[in-house]
Amino acid sequence: MSHDRCLYSNMVALSPVLVLTYLSYFHSAVLSFPLDQQSHDTSSCGYKSCHATVPNMLNVHLVPHTHDDVGWLKTVDQYFYGGRNDIQHAGVQYILDSVVGQLLQNPERRFIYVETAFFYRWWKNQPPSMQKAVRQLVDQGRLEFVNGGWCMSDEATTHYSAVIDQMTLGLRFLNDTFGPCGRPRVAWHIDPFGHAREHASMFAQMGYDGFFFGRLDYQDRTNRIRTLEQELLWRASESLEPPYADLFTGILPNGYNPPKGFCWDQSCDDAPIMDDPDLEDYNVDDVVQRFAAAANSQAMAYKTKHIIMTMGSDFQYENANLWYKNLDKLIRYVNTRQANGSQINVLYSTPSCYLQELHRANLTWTLKTDDFFPYADDAHNFWTGYFTSRPALKRYERVSNGRLQTCNQLEVLGGPSSRKGPFGAGDSETLREAMAVAQHHDAVSGTEKQHVANDYARRLANGWQHCQVVVSNSLAALSGSSAGRIYCDNLNVSACPLTEASKKFSVNVYNSLARPVVWPVRLPVNASAYTVLDATGTPVDCQVVPMSEATQQVRKDRGYAVNELVFQAQAPPLGYSTYSVSVLQNGPPSASVKSGPPAAIQNKFVRATFDPATGLLDSLTNLETQQTIRLTQNFYWYNASDGKSSISDQASGAYIFRPNSSSPFIISCTAETESIQTPELQEVRQQFGPWVSQVIRLHSNSKALEMEWTVGPVPIADGLGKEVITRLDSSIASSGVFYTDSNGREVLRRKKDFRPTWDLRQTEPVAGNYYPINSRAYIKDDKDQLTVVTDRSQGGSSIHDGSLEIMLHRRLLHDDWRGVGEPLNEMSGVFPLGLVVRGRLLLSLTPPALAADAHRPLAQENVLQPLLSFTEGGPPPGSLLEFSGLQAALPPAVHLLTLSQWGQDSLLIRLEHQFQTKESKEHSVPFTVNLQKLFSTLKVVGVSELNLSANQWIDEMKRLDWRPKMAAKPLRKPLGDPSMWEVILTPMQIRTFILRVAPRR
Repeated sequence: MSHDRCLYSNMVALSPVLVLTYLSYFHSAVLSFPLDQQSHDTSSCGYKSCHATVPNMLNVHLVPHTHDDVGWLKTVDQYFYGGRNDIQHAGVQYILDSVVGQLLQNPERRFIYVETAFFYRWWKNQPPSMQKAVRQLVDQGRLEFVNGGWCMSDEATTHYSAVIDQMTLGLRFLNDTFGPCGRPRVAWHIDPFGHAREHASMFAQMGYDGFFFGRLDYQDRTNRIRTLEQELLWRASESLEPPYADLFTGILPNGYNPPKGFCWDQSCDDAPIMDDPDLEDYNVDDVVQRFAAAANSQAMAYKTKHIIMTMGSDFQYENANLWYKNLDKLIRYVNTRQANGSQINVLYSTPSCYLQELHRANLTWTLKTDDFFPYADDAHNFWTGYFTSRPALKRYERVSNGRLQTCNQLEVLGGPSSRKGPFGAGDSETLREAMAVAQHHDAVSGTEKQHVANDYARRLANGWQHCQVVVSNSLAALSGSSAGRIYCDNLNVSACPLTEASKKFSVNVYNSLARPVVWPVRLPVNASAYTVLDATGTPVDCQVVPMSEATQQVRKDRGYAVNELVFQAQAPPLGYSTYSVSVLQNGPPSASVKSGPPAAIQNKFVRATFDPATGLLDSLTNLETQQTIRLTQNFYWYNASDGKSSISDQASGAYIFRPNSSSPFIISCTAETESIQTPELQEVRQQFGPWVSQVIRLHSNSKALEMEWTVGPVPIADGLGKEVITRLDSSIASSGVFYTDSNGREVLRRKKDFRPTWDLRQTEPVAGNYYPINSRAYIKDDKDQLTVVTDRSQGGSSIHDGSLEIMLHRRLLHDDWRGVGEPLNEMSGVFPLGLVVRGRLLLSLTPPALAADAHRPLAQENVLQPLLSFTEGGPPPGSLLEFSGLQAALPPAVHLLTLSQWGQDSLLIRLEHQFQTKESKEHSVPFTVNLQKLFSTLKVVGVSELNLSANQWIDEMKRLDWRPKMAAKPLRKPLGDPSMWEVILTPMQIRTFILRVAPRR
């Protein structure tokens, strides 16, 4: 690879030999390959390790594999060790023990492994002799890693930043341990319940040559079988120049299971191959005939002389001898028939070897530009419920992602003392691994058993405890103050012991974005008046408001404050600002609460009016652009089918959304309201019943209307499961079209009762129109666009023109028979009567041409909210009250996606252009960032670029080329960077770098 981008500022004084030697060392060090891995022989792994195929025959690629969920019916630990086999018999450590032993017996055999979280655990427990043997298997391509992330992530409910992090974690371990032979060539998502376009884009940018998955809508599959389009080329970005985000995609024939009758695991009951002709049950001829029939039938649905069969399933190969003994025989006896004219050739293979043969076929492939949502396995079985299932866990995962980014950044900015300082030893790895596990397709998706969901949350909480030490140490190093620091994790329900009891305290507001933010701080207090001073000692406008009754009910005994202190905090880019708060004696009383709705609430940007008869929202106005829409909002619930009285006998459950009527029940036609109106804050508090309330809020400088909703406990005394939505009904002429984001990045157009690639026969008018909303959704016409920014992943749709509905909560009384084996009925010690969930939506009204300028930064602020920490009393004298880790803020279009420690003096950074092409006149253009002028405390002395997952140098990332059926447009020449330090970002581009740094004096 080229080394010319790792230059140091003083290298002009070095000889060419010394320069080259130093740069080679730098590349090796930052990728963390062990020295003995640098000399690994790669001549027999990857595509070079594939068994030969036979031209003009049907080549059947047998892929031995196991699918090991990183939590589902059992916790991660239980699955690894084989605990709680009363729930499900599964023990991953025994699978790996058994498979490795069988591979070592026969060099012809192959096996693929996916979940690095499990393999990492197993590897740590192996003696050096076993590790050496496994390295040899990997070097020879007999054990091949596919996908390679810490887990097989969900695709509907994950945020792209968390997906990149978990993939990086897994792939780095494989790189460190096995070198180039450990690098997966194929992405493998055989179990997720629908497939996101952004995932395909990320996989392409990570260097994968192809992508295989197992689940596909039943109508889509029928159509693709008929048209021979189960293998295709997925163009996964409208913004990135092809083939940058193009990814060959294959749909597996049997999900991820073997053909019927050919499962030889200890969990299966298919007959083994009995090849002693003296036995009464001799069955070789029968097995060969049935296999030939299955192979020929499958071949009719694919385009080439090669087909793939997945020989394995969930947690199989615990006794690998059963599988391999029968597969050896199957290959031998089927291939023996070639002497008698058989045209079938069977071989041990891997997904990458199969992919290589498809590439060698040199065909053209159908181009796909949308995604694979929603997924249905039958006419009334749409897997769209999990878009919302376990909404509290979904929110906690999103909050934890923000905390991890803050922890990573402060570990860098605080230097070595952040990991070991006045508050002890801390680490970011514990939260990084917990977040990686949470991306699993039965974790953040909400499709696990309750005790497993509790375990995911426990891991996130434990990881945050470790990160708090890093954050405290770093802030102490940066500020010069080692005063004890408190983190109030229950501020979402207005509970914080320090602010409730203290008469004087300090608030540190850390901003992880690369641009300044203004953020509304809301703290539980008991006094009626306070003074707030910023970092310069200047008074800040603040307001004390009475705590709402709904908040007091949700808070329960976790706090005792009666008021809330509200002020606007400003924080510099990648830095913090400190605010001093003290009780004001004899100050003015707290703001008064007035009964009934106001005519309107407004600031200089936004005006919202209310119907005096109902207390409901009535209209929304953008005062800057002078546009107004009629807008009402209310809460409803769909009656979940119980699977007993419906024509399909299908119940709603953790996976499936199946309302028994297309018309939801309104919770209340009116809302009991009260309001608070001050110069700094205006609120309308709405009570829709004993289990639904909302605060519609407008801060003095906000351009978005905030809706803070509280739902639960959802009543079930009537024996009815309920799926709770909020619906916005507007005057916008949306014509059945709405838009949702893909994993928080690019936005896709949706149309009611329509699929872009086949003629849909709609059988579920509500559930069949639901799509995942990761961070935003909108409707628009020629004049107006109403955008809703969410604080977690949720399901939503536009069932009626001009409307947008978002599912907030689900409480169900029946299982949907998709494996989890229990109803989605969440209760806890805090909420024994049923889960109460709180969240917020942000509404923005703009002209369509200006919408992205508003919702792009708004969504980023919502994902990466500032971190608040508190100290008793005022700031110590001489402490630094404000700090920014950047020399200057980055442009609004540029996001610092990643900043984390990589080596002792090297950092991993990702810079992202967060606008799509053509969505903003001002921001959908290239931007240049100077890496040497990035940080205020660090000097960048070396740089090298990697692929998105940071496991290949960008100039060594060579992918297979695929030809689409449609005529290719001439490629635009990529923009060249002005210099090695100045990098250009085009719309939706993410660039990844290793930076060598030194302290800036």
